[in-house]
Amino acid sequence: MKTIGLIGGTSWHSTIEYYKLINELTGKEIGTQGNPPLIIHSINIELMREQNKEKINAKYLDVAQKLEQAGAEAIIICANTPHMTYNYVQPKINIPILHIADATGKQARKLGLNKLGLLGNKPTMTGSFIPEVLESNYEIETIIPEVHCLGQAHQYVSKELTQGLFTDKAKQFFLTQIDLLVKSGAEGIILGCTELPLLIKQDEVNIPLLATTDLHAQMAVDFILS
Repeated sequence: MKTIGLIGGTSWHSTIEYYKLINELTGKEIGTQGNPPLIIHSINIELMREQNKEKINAKYLDVAQKLEQAGAEAIIICANTPHMTYNYVQPKINIPILHIADATGKQARKLGLNKLGLLGNKPTMTGSFIPEVLESNYEIETIIPEVHCLGQAHQYVSKELTQGLFTDKAKQFFLTQIDLLVKSGAEGIILGCTELPLLIKQDEVNIPLLATTDLHAQMAVDFILS
């Protein structure tokens, strides 16, 4: 099996979910007598909350280089938002970063989806790091909630979900956003926050949900076993 480096900590709840999924999915393939070789570096989430792009880029590059030196053959960033560092970090290391948008795009193509709604925190919804990959690699259009809803979505993600709080109020807010995105033409919804699939379940909506965490973890397992 190949060794993957995990960059976690944003949030630690997300990192646990990645670690759990990668081990479980690998176990389904090789049996439970073994488990995949993983190297984890957990970053303090306060770095992301400072929103200093230069500091964030520098930290993720430093961690990625350390994981490569430690023997990682690929890197998984265990959250959506830190993929904002991909274009800065990837050219400066010699191993691949397995991009979360590629995992999402491949699944969307399998389902025949051409227009996706994107939910997550504000940097994920307004950033280009997911829509650009989906557009350039898979010809998939991405839409997001109305501007006046972005702040509330961000609050729920950063103040509740990433801290392990899952309230009915948050659930109703995101279910409403899904309905509005469907009315705007979305054929599927990207749950672009690791904790969102813990809040919204597929049987609660009538549109395909693309849980980036699950898809990304499977991408990691495919690499480990390749």
